[in-house]
Amino acid sequence: MTLQQNLRLTLCAVTLFAGANAFAQYGGSKAQQLDPIVEKIVHEATGNSQLENLAFQLLDVVGPRLVGTPQMNKANDWAVKTFQSWGLEAEKQQFGEWRGWERGISHIDMTSPRLKTLAGTQLAWSPSTKGKAIEGEVIVLPAFKDSADFAAWLPKVKGKYVMTSMYQPTGRPDHDWEKYARAESFEQMKNERDSMVQAYNANIRKTGLSVNSIPGKLEEAGALGVLSSFWSKEFGANKIFGARTNKVPSVDISLEDYGLLYRLAKNGITPKVKIETSSKDLGTVPSFNTIAQIKGTELPNEYVILSAHLDSWEGGSGATDNGTGTLAMMEVARVLKAVFPNPKRTILIGLWGSEEQGLNGSRAFVLDNPEIIEKTQAVFNLDNGTGRVENINGSGFIHAYDFIGRWLQAVPNHITQDIKTTFPGNPGGGGSDHASFVAAGIPAFMLSSLSWGYFNNTWHTNLDTYDKLVFDDLRYNVILTAVMAYKASQEDKLVDREQRVMPAEGSRGGSSWPAIRQPRRTGVGY
Repeated sequence: MTLQQNLRLTLCAVTLFAGANAFAQYGGSKAQQLDPIVEKIVHEATGNSQLENLAFQLLDVVGPRLVGTPQMNKANDWAVKTFQSWGLEAEKQQFGEWRGWERGISHIDMTSPRLKTLAGTQLAWSPSTKGKAIEGEVIVLPAFKDSADFAAWLPKVKGKYVMTSMYQPTGRPDHDWEKYARAESFEQMKNERDSMVQAYNANIRKTGLSVNSIPGKLEEAGALGVLSSFWSKEFGANKIFGARTNKVPSVDISLEDYGLLYRLAKNGITPKVKIETSSKDLGTVPSFNTIAQIKGTELPNEYVILSAHLDSWEGGSGATDNGTGTLAMMEVARVLKAVFPNPKRTILIGLWGSEEQGLNGSRAFVLDNPEIIEKTQAVFNLDNGTGRVENINGSGFIHAYDFIGRWLQAVPNHITQDIKTTFPGNPGGGGSDHASFVAAGIPAFMLSSLSWGYFNNTWHTNLDTYDKLVFDDLRYNVILTAVMAYKASQEDKLVDREQRVMPAEGSRGGSSWPAIRQPRRTGVGY
């Protein structure tokens, strides 16, 4: 293909409405006749769905799956056992190691100027208070002139709990303001908030440290603990990540209670809190991927890969990130094993570990299994919430229009009617595990889902729990993925992997094809 032809394809975002019009576009008639195997897939996925039970077992019984925790290992073991119960070959494959840690209780109480139990939790890998409830005054970061001013203030934190996050001027999400506020009130609030963000960021820069480095300095100076609040811009939702302290607790507090403490401290009424956190440092533990296979009969050394990361952050139970992707891919495997147990190519299911820390499990798999990568037909990845798939990007592969089109043509129209496709699209740079394969030149595709408020409501938040799942949408995704995997496995030959010519570096939108990146195989220094 010439550069001119490639650029023409690049400029053409092909939107596919995969109902009657799309079926006709790919050479079919308006009355869709389903492949008998596809009919069986639909019947099994709808009439014998195991999604609810799988979700209960993974999200409620196992729970969140932070790398290095017993729950992550329990999830690996559960997945292996479940695959094996369906007749699939399955195993854990170690790709590295991480700091072992187990969460315990988090009790956070305000004891002055009045008694109140505060809504909050310790961050991942937070140190324990060793069975004690430790009380202390709460202070906020003052305004600093420069790094010397910060250094001069630092001794004042000894024996205190220090608040490090920005105070939020409103606990109402923007959509609430848009619906109810006068336009001038909404605009005034946004301007005030923007000014506060700028002032907060400027104050952090004046310390000479990054926001992630400050907790360590506070700990060294004798602070009792670090209080933060990472509001997710929705009612009741906070993002829960990892601690940056090694000896004293780091806790995230709800916007409402954090605001209460902040206003008291700023107005000269020094609040006190009493905090007890328990956790266990488990030393260094192995990190695993879970790998299962439906062995191919004719071309067993060629592969179609179903991809989803099994790990999660652990403020909630990791339901939509990425319990939904894991559950859907496991259900796809179950359905295919039940109705199509002898595919031409091997269908491999990869449930990756430590995606949240940088796609580590999938990157390791790509590097550790060159013989599989070389012979991979396609990778389908699910990892952005509970909604039904609405977008498929060609990931920069010129001929994706042809083979993705063929596979989608076989999917029932009611599943694909609202899916938009963009060809040839752009290669994924690192947002999810498909990018690990794209970097190696493998046709890998993110099956992007409807939002259902994903980024603000559930993504990495304390609200990412079972009750946020939309099982009807997940069943659509199971059917879609199962049919595409079935059709990909039966192709006569491996699809053409020709890559688009990327815009020149320095030009508008210029970039290069993503490079293979090394995984982080140890948690040291994370």
